[in-house]
Amino acid sequence: QVQLVESGGGLVQVGGSLRLSCAASGSIFSGNAMGWYRQAPGKQRELVADITRGGSTTYAYSVRGRFTISRDNAKNTVYLQMNSLKPEDTAVYYCNVAPFFRASPHWGQGTQVTVSS
Repeated sequence: QVQLVESGGGLVQVGGSLRLSCAASGSIFSGNAMGWYRQAPGKQRELVADITRGGSTTYAYSVRGRFTISRDNAKNTVYLQMNSLKPEDTAVYYCNVAPFFRASPHWGQGTQVTVSS
């Protein structure tokens, strides 16, 4: 059974930091690149960062230099360290297989990140 459980979101002021975690079932985590996606109200879900099983990373231009994705293969967990947060980072954040066309249809509940100015 595919399970994705995101946590770590919250309310933070502009310039603050948060660290998101995602616990994934082994069936979806092993051997796959994993990504963090976000969806703001009225907008499409977008991939903001992804990491291969070997640790190679890619970032969307909007978060480059501020966000860092990492993974612990032994714990089937992927993380997103978010620094220098901006109001436009406000969204629900999800993890799943990357890229989007390979993502599992069974999304987790996501974790809300709200950045106040």
